[in-house]
This record gives sequence, C-alpha cells and structure tokens, in this order.
Amino acid sequence: MKVVVAIGGNALVEPGGRGDITEQFARSRIVAKTLAELVIQGWQVTVTHGNGPQVGSIMRRVEISSGEVYPIDLGLAVADTQAGMGYMICQTWRNELHNRGVDRDAVAIVTPVIVDAGDPAFLNPTKPIGPFLTEAQAKQHAQRDGWKIIEDSGRGWRRIVPSPRPRSIEPMALIRTLVNSGELVVAGGGGGIPIIVNEKGEHHGVEAVIDKDFTSAIIAAEVGADALVLVTGVEHVFINFGKPNQEALLNIAIPEIERHVAENQFPPGSMLPKIQAAVQFLKGRNSPDAKAVIVDLDNVAGALAGKTGTTITLSAQRQ
Repeated sequence: MKVVVAIGGNALVEPGGRGDITEQFARSRIVAKTLAELVIQGWQVTVTHGNGPQVGSIMRRVEISSGEVYPIDLGLAVADTQAGMGYMICQTWRNELHNRGVDRDAVAIVTPVIVDAGDPAFLNPTKPIGPFLTEAQAKQHAQRDGWKIIEDSGRGWRRIVPSPRPRSIEPMALIRTLVNSGELVVAGGGGGIPIIVNEKGEHHGVEAVIDKDFTSAIIAAEVGADALVLVTGVEHVFINFGKPNQEALLNIAIPEIERHVAENQFPPGSMLPKIQAAVQFLKGRNSPDAKAVIVDLDNVAGALAGKTGTTITLSAQRQ
C-alpha cells in the first residue's frame, strides 16, 4: 500500500521557537517517528513538505546581506530548502528506522515543477513571502528590484509573488521508478521549484511559489498512491468552525465536500487548498479504493486505519 504524506514547513518549527537548524532537526526527529511507524506498518511512504518559514528565513538573510554578497532568487531559495530540509528529514527518518531495527535509506529529490507561463496568477500576485518591511524599504525594493509590494494587515509591508498551479512534475518518471522499486522518497519540497517551458522547449525558473498540497496531489496520483495524507494542525476538518454548531467531518465523499466548499465553509488561506488538493488527487487517481486523509501529525497512523481524522473518498460507499 502506497501513501504520500504531505507535511507543512511549520511542522519543522517549534511554535514560538527560534526556527533555527538545531530546532528543525529536533522537530524532524518528531516527524520521523510518524514516518517510521508507517513503514513498520507496511506502508510504502513518499514524503512531500512545505517550506514557508524556511524560505522566509533565506529571504531575510538576502535582505540583511543586500549589497554585501550576491542575492539568491526565489527559485534557488526553494531549491536550497528542498535539499536542506530533505537532508534533515531523510537522516532523522533513517535513524528512527535504524533504532527500531529496520535499516533503510531515504533519498531527497530536488524537484522542479512545471507551471503554465500563461497562468492568471502571474498577472495577480497574491502570495506574501519574506520579511516584513517598512514603507521606505518596500518602496526601495519596488523601484530598485521591481518587487510587487502590499501592506499586510497592518503589520508592515511585504513582497508578494505569483502562486501558479502546478501542471507536471519534471522528474516524475524518476520519482515513480524509485517509489515502485520500494525506496523511501522525499520530493516536491515547498511545492517544487517553479519552471516554465519556452517555445524552444527549454526549461527556465520563474519567481513564484507553488502550493505544496497541489503538487502533493499530482505526485500521489502519478505514483498510484492508495492514500494521500495532508497533515495539518487539527485532528479533523470542521464545518461551521468556531460556532456553536461546529461539526467534525469524519468520512465524506467528494459530492458532499464540494457542497461545503460551495458554501464557503473552508478558509481560502488554510483549509481550502487541502480540500481542493484532496479532491484533485482522488479524481486524478480515479480509484474507488483511494482515499485522502486530513489530520494532525500525531494521528496519521490512526487516521489511515480509519480511527480518526477526516477521510475523503470518490463516492459515499465507505460511509
């Protein structure tokens, strides 16, 4: 049984902590316990991950060192975090398995992801990245570097970049080969390095970020996963969240979850992309036995066993 587990970049950062490398390694060891448990249970595990806090730190270092060392563009920042976070996840995962008597290697793949140069997102940047800036700093970057800048909820000014939908995974054949041969793989970090293809068929990076859950949905469908687990901060998806009639969703089919989406039950900046990615995976996989699970890190194994979490399927037959 194949599973793709999508963890957020915040999973490797202690809430309220420093977010430095020592802390990220410590958090990776916690994530590795969940990943190792799935392997022990017999799952063929592929991991994807977010990188929001980590890319934010890189862009902050770029800002501080401006004029002293060469800058790093957003594509390279994503590549750096894919390699660095992949290294941490693979090492701690391998060590956790070794300590449980299972010697396995894991490999991280730096993953370019193809996006459409004509995606409307390029005309309407919406994704804030990097540090908060003063108005003067923001205007300087806008004039000098051509950044798009917005005022962010009274907290300061931030750069915004496009967030196009992923279309295909550049090294998908390699990822599929590794997964089918039984290897433990980390791929698609941060949603992937955004790449566009020009009229000559050449691949070139572009300043953008990709939602990692949509990339995870593509990878999961392409490797023929039986389950896609979208790890979040809550044990279940809720409707009427925070209201007296709040209700946890346990087992739900696509038609019903799409009705809740149409009712604006899920916030666009948090739960909605996970719901959309779950539906995308299930429709792409097109198997009555496939499932998408949304759950917190501590309950991943239990959710895959049907004991907790929110499980979404193509039809209502599982209910």
